[in-house]
Order: sequence, then C-alpha cells, then structure tokens
Amino acid sequence: MTEQELEKIYEALASAIDFAGPKQSDFLLAKIALALSDEIKDQAIVLSIIEECKAGLDAPPND
Repeated sequence: MTEQELEKIYEALASAIDFAGPKQSDFLLAKIALALSDEIKDQAIVLSIIEECKAGLDAPPND
C-alpha cells in the first residue's frame, strides 16, 4: 500500500472517530478491528497486529 493510500485510510478513520464521538469511538474501533480481522482470516496475523499496535502505548497505572 502506498503512503497516499495509507493517508486516505487514516483520514477516513479519523473522520469516523470524530463522527462517533467520545462515547462511541471505542465501540466503532472494535467493530472496525473485528471487520478487518474477518477479512484477513488469519488469527495469528491479527493477534500479531494487535501486539504491534500496543507497542509504544503507555501501560495503564496499577491502582
């Protein structure tokens, strides 16, 4: 995929998140992730992508 294609996807995703608003954005992202997972049809790849996307995120605080 080209950088321009990725940018178009990023813009569509950002627009969808804005449309969903803060109360529904988590639900929207989960729906998108599951729909894309169904298209990929390879559990190992999907799980690897999830781990890759977690990299660089701050761990939640231990309460």
